[in-house]
Amino acid sequence: MPEHEAGGAPGTPAHEVRDFLRRRREQIAQRWADEPLFRTVFTVSRDEAVEAGKAVVDALAQVADAQRVEDPDAAGFTAVREQLARMGAARSRAGLSATQVASELAALRPPVENLLIADLEQAPPEELRECSTTLSVLMGTLRLVAMQTALSEIQALTDRQRLQLLEVATPVIKLWDGIVAVPLIGTLDSARSQVVMETLLNAVVEQHARFAILDITGVPTVDSLVAQHLMKTVAAARLMGAECVVSGIRPAIAQTIVHLGLDLGTVKTRASLADALGYCLHELGTNIVHAAPGGAGRR
Repeated sequence: MPEHEAGGAPGTPAHEVRDFLRRRREQIAQRWADEPLFRTVFTVSRDEAVEAGKAVVDALAQVADAQRVEDPDAAGFTAVREQLARMGAARSRAGLSATQVASELAALRPPVENLLIADLEQAPPEELRECSTTLSVLMGTLRLVAMQTALSEIQALTDRQRLQLLEVATPVIKLWDGIVAVPLIGTLDSARSQVVMETLLNAVVEQHARFAILDITGVPTVDSLVAQHLMKTVAAARLMGAECVVSGIRPAIAQTIVHLGLDLGTVKTRASLADALGYCLHELGTNIVHAAPGGAGRR
């Protein structure tokens, strides 16, 4: 294997930068600890920020040793990816935009460059220029790695929050012993339909429900995809031993279903949630009475 591929070939700018980083590891970490990115993330103690800075310097030195200063996938970055992601995500949660986070990452470069210039003050101008260029590229790659990992962390957090909102927006209500209902409001898409199915089936098991009501009064439109999701939910509930009733099919939705040629013949439907509940209670053998003038009457 050629010497430069093995990493750290003597005399190369990458080798010089590696040695510089290892030599000035403490000073770099101390200066970074005063930068907003480290200072505002590691608030417990300054020593914590310094140790985090040392870990990043070690990663940069490893990348320089492998002479992969332009490669964001270099193995040296692996050890600090999670840390960088947490730092970037923490700043984003604090209200900073991606541009502002990138600016704070860019602010880590001048302290290191100043130390390098002071360190190579007696070196030939060409050597200083090459080492400065190599360090600039390496710091730019670090910035790219940090932004990539931070954005991935933010996206993961956004996905988790979206799922939590879907679950909150899809409550399962126990209406009676053996009867649960899911009132749906808003547009149904594939992701939400999956949450509806999972939430409803879990409720059927937990409540030992014999009937499950899907009320779509608050669903503005029903297309073929939504209808398919409803059919799958009904079928899944049936497999769990519960009969599923769909209520709240308004005239406009009924016309849409007819125009689409969708067959809901196997699905129990009722005009309203009250009608669906009445049907379920009747099937359970429960008598419903209502107050009437002159005394209680049986319905």
